[in-house]
Amino acid sequence: MKKVGLIGGVGPASTLDYYTGIIEGVREKADGEYPEVIILSINMAEIISYIEKDQWDSVILQLVRANEKLSAAGADFSAMAANTLHLVFNEVSMRSPIPMISIVDETCKYVKNSLYKRPLFIGTLFSMRNRLYSETMEKYGIASLLPSEEDQKKIHSLFFPNLENGIVIPEDKVKMLALLNNIIIEQDADSVILGCTELPLMIKPRDLPVPIFDTTEIHINSIVKRILSK
Repeated sequence: MKKVGLIGGVGPASTLDYYTGIIEGVREKADGEYPEVIILSINMAEIISYIEKDQWDSVILQLVRANEKLSAAGADFSAMAANTLHLVFNEVSMRSPIPMISIVDETCKYVKNSLYKRPLFIGTLFSMRNRLYSETMEKYGIASLLPSEEDQKKIHSLFFPNLENGIVIPEDKVKMLALLNNIIIEQDADSVILGCTELPLMIKPRDLPVPIFDTTEIHINSIVKRILSK
């Protein structure tokens, strides 16, 4: 089996989901065998501070260094356990000593294979404002639907930063679902991409009138497949 290196900590709750999902996924497909998982948890407060100040060079440097450490620890490939960090995936992967698996590319391939054409993308304000998934979705022939600028701010405020710490506030969930239901109708969306690895803690498959794509689950399944590849 290949060894995976996880860049985690942004946030801690989703990093736990990745670790558990990878272990369970491999055990299910490999007769109970356990994979080797190397986790490097980075300082979320520092990374968010860089992002808020548009200091993307500092973000890239931190992630490149993380990959170098994972490689030195024996990882065969790596993955970032966060959607927002993928805003600099290309820059980081070009400088990484080991291959990386992109949550954006894996999700877009999955959506295309599922035959959905008009998914609504939601995530952190950073991801929505910078159209994290738009270019890749268009490459796969999928419409790129985003909430309005005003709704993007509302969505972000309803889950960030509480979800990053694994905290779901019931009142915020009610407001979030009502807002998303309106956007789905207004934009004629046929599905929703949960483009933040913590959003599945708040939004469940039966919460919305259209299917949801859990980017965390999709990414984990791709990582498991790579671990078991020859």
